[in-house]
Amino acid sequence: MPTSAPPRNRFERRRAETRNALVRAARQILAETGDTSVSIQAIADRADVGFGSFYNHFQSKAELFDAAVADALEEFGQAIDKSLEGVEDPAELVAGGFRLTARMVDSHPELMRVLRHRGLTHIHSDRGLAPRARRDLERGITSGRFLPVDPAVAVSATGGALLSLVELRFSRPDLDGEEAAASLAEMALRMLGVPLDEAHEVTRRPLPTPADTHTTPQSPTDAT
Repeated sequence: MPTSAPPRNRFERRRAETRNALVRAARQILAETGDTSVSIQAIADRADVGFGSFYNHFQSKAELFDAAVADALEEFGQAIDKSLEGVEDPAELVAGGFRLTARMVDSHPELMRVLRHRGLTHIHSDRGLAPRARRDLERGITSGRFLPVDPAVAVSATGGALLSLVELRFSRPDLDGEEAAASLAEMALRMLGVPLDEAHEVTRRPLPTPADTHTTPQSPTDAT
């Protein structure tokens, strides 16, 4: 799970480990059911920490689950960034985001289930893929690659399509995920103003050489 530099001493490390365990437990619950009504005791038991430890780190379950979603979104964004490193064309970046997301349903199922259950409410989050998508869309708009639309509207349109792809991959595992992702990415590019033939070509370009997109969990320094 993506965070900052590791804690400096044993006390900080232990506190960070406890916090990370609670966040991991919340992520697992979100991935499995999306149900946030589970008791604090059940969360603590799953995290293998004491009940009282919960309130050393979070004031409420809502705060914990928000932290879990933010953590998952940031891991997702970092994974896409890593895989598309070096790609300059905004259209190819948008297409790559769709295609890699479809693959991550298989390679990172827990992460994608969190996105499936909670992604829509965080579509304009300042963490994860949303700010990265806005960056790429603004670049495309500024350069004339995309139509001159409000970037927030463009994020809503492409983000909604991306989340629908995640839902499609889970609900219809029999479908060809690669082709579904490419086709939906093509539709998104056409919506952004990329001509038909070009949108088709961009979404069928070879993806960058696959890299290990799993981010190694690190302990945050801001655990309290």
